[in-house]
Amino acid sequence: MPGDNCVERQLFGGAISTCFPHRFQDVSDVRQVPDHQEAYVDPARDESVVIELLDLKHDVGDNGNAVWFLQDLAGEQNAEGTTVIEQSGVFTADGIRYPKAAIVTRAIGEMKISKGRQGPEAQNHVKVYIANLRLKEVGTDVLITAYEPFVINPLSESANSVGAGLTAPAAQSGCTPMSEVFRLVVAEFKVHDWNLFAA
Repeated sequence: MPGDNCVERQLFGGAISTCFPHRFQDVSDVRQVPDHQEAYVDPARDESVVIELLDLKHDVGDNGNAVWFLQDLAGEQNAEGTTVIEQSGVFTADGIRYPKAAIVTRAIGEMKISKGRQGPEAQNHVKVYIANLRLKEVGTDVLITAYEPFVINPLSESANSVGAGLTAPAAQSGCTPMSEVFRLVVAEFKVHDWNLFAA
């Protein structure tokens, strides 16, 4: 399907790159995004990909840290009914070394969250994919989060563009499934300029 081909994205001024479908648009073209964050959205499906650079959480162990970030996100978003569906063990990303390979963990969860400043009465049911790439030598946790709504609340602002109720599976719409989009973003993640992390 046109617009769903994977394209390389230059992030943080080209210091980082990764790859995901063309249908995801840069949120910063529409509104301000914090400097430590890159956000992309497919408005037709209300799916999004967010890449964040965070200070390394020294008190969170490598094993299960993606689940910690998932639960932290749920708390920040005032989510309800959060469940962890899947979590990976610890593995290394040999393509990302400075000088040691980055440590990676992943988790998938489901939760009910509201858009923007909307209240709990407008919560959508979403699947959330999280990967944490730990760049310990530069004191950074890279957080990659992908959101895939599967029930849109009629009161949600998303209902205006996507429609309320169950969302159509991506494959039915000729789109790459979000699970595959997320896999690509993590697999194709590259650091080109380590000076990005200099304090």
